[in-house]
Amino acid sequence: MSHKHKNTPHHRKSSGSREWAGHHQNTLQGATAQGTAKPKLEFVLKCDSAGSVEAVTAGVGKIVRPEVDINIIHSGIGYINESDVLIAEKGSRLIAGFQVGVLPGTDRKLKVHSVEVRLYDVIYKLTEDIKSISESILPAVVHDEILGTARVIALFKSCRKGIIMGCEVLTGQLTVGRNFRIISAMGPVYAGTIESVHIEKNTVQSVYPGQKAGIKMKDFNKVKIGDIIESYRPPSLKKTRTWSPSGQIIRIT
Repeated sequence: MSHKHKNTPHHRKSSGSREWAGHHQNTLQGATAQGTAKPKLEFVLKCDSAGSVEAVTAGVGKIVRPEVDINIIHSGIGYINESDVLIAEKGSRLIAGFQVGVLPGTDRKLKVHSVEVRLYDVIYKLTEDIKSISESILPAVVHDEILGTARVIALFKSCRKGIIMGCEVLTGQLTVGRNFRIISAMGPVYAGTIESVHIEKNTVQSVYPGQKAGIKMKDFNKVKIGDIIESYRPPSLKKTRTWSPSGQIIRIT
């Protein structure tokens, strides 16, 4: 089945589709940057020795969580005391203690200043706990994650009911089972799930930039050459409870 790829209406639609998709993706990516500031987890660290301070600091530094700034705002050796509470109050109101205790009377200050102490005997437990806390303070994802885009360059009638969209992948990847939408010059016109992807006669799981593939459509026949295919992951509901300082002493085992 032949098509005139260079007719004027299709070129106008192709440009409009790309502009809409580009604006849409830029808006999503810039939403958090223009909204709230990057979350921070700033805490006080107390250990039993200088060697432990170095080891724990190194472990915390290896936590990979680019969406959150994790900082030790003060570190020291010995029991956790009232001065530590006042320093912690300037950060995230958290004190991490490694193989140390809490001086008597400090618990009253914790309640007054809403500062939480978490005590550990194993460095791994400490770093994993700090990582979990940092993850819990992340804002819930409220937008789609764009996984890949492609441009419709040809349309073919399927042997069965429906059509096959001939697509050229532009960015990311298109994968079987992922959600996708068709974007015309006016915006999205269809949304569904990628059921199958073919390169010539071969069935494949995914296609990547520069590759051309066919995607079958069963229940939509208004797609046009020049439209944009956008694969995406819908926002996930945040399941973990956001950490907040309890004003208590908690031992992590």
